[in-house]
Amino acid sequence: MSFVATGKEVLLKQATTLEKLAASLGQPFDDALELLEQCKGKVILTGMGKSGIICRKIAATLSSTGTPAFFLHPAEGAHGDLGVLSHDDVMLAVSNSGETEELLGLLPLVRRMKLKLICMTGCAESTLARRADVILLVAIADEGCPLNLAPMASTTATLALGDALAASLMKLRGVSEEDFALVHPAGSLGKKLTLLVEDMMVGSEGVPRSSKEDLMSDVICEISGKGLGFVGIFDADGALVGSITDGDLRRLLQQPGDFLAKKAREVMHTEPKTIPMDTLAADALRLMENHSITSLFVTDGDDLVCGVVHIHHLVKAGLG
Repeated sequence: MSFVATGKEVLLKQATTLEKLAASLGQPFDDALELLEQCKGKVILTGMGKSGIICRKIAATLSSTGTPAFFLHPAEGAHGDLGVLSHDDVMLAVSNSGETEELLGLLPLVRRMKLKLICMTGCAESTLARRADVILLVAIADEGCPLNLAPMASTTATLALGDALAASLMKLRGVSEEDFALVHPAGSLGKKLTLLVEDMMVGSEGVPRSSKEDLMSDVICEISGKGLGFVGIFDADGALVGSITDGDLRRLLQQPGDFLAKKAREVMHTEPKTIPMDTLAADALRLMENHSITSLFVTDGDDLVCGVVHIHHLVKAGLG
């Protein structure tokens, strides 16, 4: 027996609910957005049961997109957790009926502290709605539940409306990718927008170094000893003047004569790629990919080599 038809019916009812909700948005949405944007404290989300679960998600989304927000369990609030409230906060209360006893129990303190109250409810004439500064109406004709009892379409619509508020706040405040990355440092975007070359490089002591006059036999020992597959060629003043890679050595092997007797200056490339240490690591990876190379010399504020960064370091950090 298949219940695909039932599944489709529920999904279509929820999709229809979202379409109707989108069509109904008007001035109250902008009014709510204004209160949230002007909030100098925290946005406090509160709701019971399934509404409370939705509130937790909305609070998490707001916080991760630049608006400090917390979930307050209304039942626990009456037993001490109301201490989290401050006079600069805005409360966003969610109740489909608008008559949830635990929520209504918070209203006297909300009024006493003169907090702005936004409510998401399915009943514009409810007690909660009458006490609110802004009413965001989420009226549902059919939950999608076979018994039309379990919260389904209403919770989906409330969640989507919370996302709509968060997205609008991001636009209103001009939240950038860099801002987003600061509160998501462990994510791939966070790494791309926060990790610098200096965070990933091998320091000066790990830089493979040879002089222009070194024999290739000595250069090979330096390449092997540092294990990065290349060596920097430096002049007497410590300035980087060239580089030699494993690939250069393989090509030398195919040529006649004893290349081990050659000097580094006869073999080196004279324009090695460098990158400032304060460059984003993601930009270093992009530069390597564009030039089909696997490493870069890192320079400090005086344009002196202070380290090297290898593509393996960047890929291992999750940038590739």
